[in-house]
Amino acid sequence: MAWVERFAPSPTGPLHLGHAYSALLAWDRAVANGGEFLLRIEDIDQSRARPEWEAQIFADLAWLGICWPQPVLRQSERLDHYRAALARLWARGLLYPCTCTRRDILEATRAPQEGAPPPGPDGVLYPGTCRAKPSGDMPVTALRLNLRAALQGGEIFHFNETGGNPGRVEFTADEAIETIGDIVLARRDMGTSYHLSVVLDDAFQGVTHVTRGQDLYEATKIHVILQKLLRLPTPVYHHHTLIRDENGKRLAKRDDARAIAGYRADGATPEDIRHMVGL
Repeated sequence: MAWVERFAPSPTGPLHLGHAYSALLAWDRAVANGGEFLLRIEDIDQSRARPEWEAQIFADLAWLGICWPQPVLRQSERLDHYRAALARLWARGLLYPCTCTRRDILEATRAPQEGAPPPGPDGVLYPGTCRAKPSGDMPVTALRLNLRAALQGGEIFHFNETGGNPGRVEFTADEAIETIGDIVLARRDMGTSYHLSVVLDDAFQGVTHVTRGQDLYEATKIHVILQKLLRLPTPVYHHHTLIRDENGKRLAKRDDARAIAGYRADGATPEDIRHMVGL
């Protein structure tokens, strides 16, 4: 089987050491297995995406010694494909419009006698407030996946993991309903969501192996469900440890002091970066 890896950053800020680790690890795995490495630009959030950050991504990755085929796939160019997938799910009665704000959800799930609202892999577990709203033509608004309608009782999902705890990971439909909830598949201001677009794009590009951070491990269950609903293949997943600062906090794009461009400006070499991230 062909080995196809991808690295899919968002052009909303500088790449930091955590990005370098993920990109280099995916690149190394692709090279070691005679495979292909793809670069994808996840720019569905056009309110935050900037051309200068995309250019910086290209420069940083090339400096690290990574190369990729052209042209680069940009999610902003695939909105029609996301909309078509949503239309298919809508026609099957698996989506419903949602007008809840984050505050609405918190207030609906907050029970003083029970403490904090239950968490899910996509934020606070949605309580289903809008689930019974009438349907008609698919609206241009936030759309949620109705897991209770989409999944069959007793159904078992799985994916293969090669990261920290390698093996076959299984979960049931009932577990998904209780721990994932009705996730957003289209945001009002984007027309899609990370979960929907990443699943469709991985299938479109023939990605066979996904290397990404441990913080997305639970979200993989969402992706496996979507892959089955949309009849798409499930890649092999490798969730790696996260690069953290001296206080144990996960790096974020606001950590400019750890930006790859900053290390480059200070005279670091690609080999220095590999040593910093443990490769």
